[in-house]
Amino acid sequence: MISRRSLLAASAIVLAGGRTAAADSVPNSAGTEAPKLKAPANACDSHHHIYDARFSVSPHWRGGRPDGATVADYRLLQKRLGVTRHVIVQPSTYGVDNRCLLDALEQFGDEARGIVVIDETTSDDELKRMDGLGVRGVRVNFLTPQSWGVTTAERLVQTAKRIAPLGWHVQVLMSGDQIAQHEAVLAGLPVTVVFDHLGRIPQPAGLAHPGAQAMLRVVNKGGGWIKLSEPYADTKIGPPDYPDTSAVARACVLAAPDRVIWGSDWPHPTEKDKPDDAVLFDLLSDWAPDPAVREKILVTNPAKLFGFA
Repeated sequence: MISRRSLLAASAIVLAGGRTAAADSVPNSAGTEAPKLKAPANACDSHHHIYDARFSVSPHWRGGRPDGATVADYRLLQKRLGVTRHVIVQPSTYGVDNRCLLDALEQFGDEARGIVVIDETTSDDELKRMDGLGVRGVRVNFLTPQSWGVTTAERLVQTAKRIAPLGWHVQVLMSGDQIAQHEAVLAGLPVTVVFDHLGRIPQPAGLAHPGAQAMLRVVNKGGGWIKLSEPYADTKIGPPDYPDTSAVARACVLAAPDRVIWGSDWPHPTEKDKPDDAVLFDLLSDWAPDPAVREKILVTNPAKLFGFA
């Protein structure tokens, strides 16, 4: 007689390769299969978030907090994708309270780096402490209201001046229109600029949009980097190939192969229907067909930008 327990165990088996969905599933990620693309040694996921119920959300935040996005949960994604290095980015959820991120850095150790959010109340001593824990930059979000309200170019400049002595970079989350509007400011900052999420260039304009051209000019002058992440944010065509946003990604790789990095954006906080992270990782085969260039995107470039040994 087949027991209920054995029946439930059998039902977990995925026939392809005898793998179990329970063993290979990752919270906030569709699918269970590994990517077709094999990650090189020391591959880096340069953009993901950690959320933990031990830490309260910012008073300004009304969007809730995703479950299944702790340090332990992310380790499951690491195993699935084959990435060993990674960068934790402070979400707007926590405002300028970086305790969750710093706690995660202590748990992960030297395999991780962090990007925090700060304001004028963040002391110089706190910046130095965060630097010692592995923080290498500050995120400045222009797209959604923050704990201080709407972000201005003046705040971006002030933030860049504060972090310059530490050798940190500023990671900007802007719309394509905002990049075009603030090109001169971005080009004149005293620190390196990293454009989040393919510059959030709107479709169908894509590469013809003024923001795309402004972003590439800042990068080509040597002061900017681009994060190849979140292709689902601005697509009008959709998965699995995201042809429109993939065209932007390919152009970025072609224009500056030494200043592009890749990020998962797990746990995909903007998405109700979670994408398959293996499919997102495999897009690199299309964006950067040359294995030597992919090695730069996944290993060499993030090691330089984030200070991995």
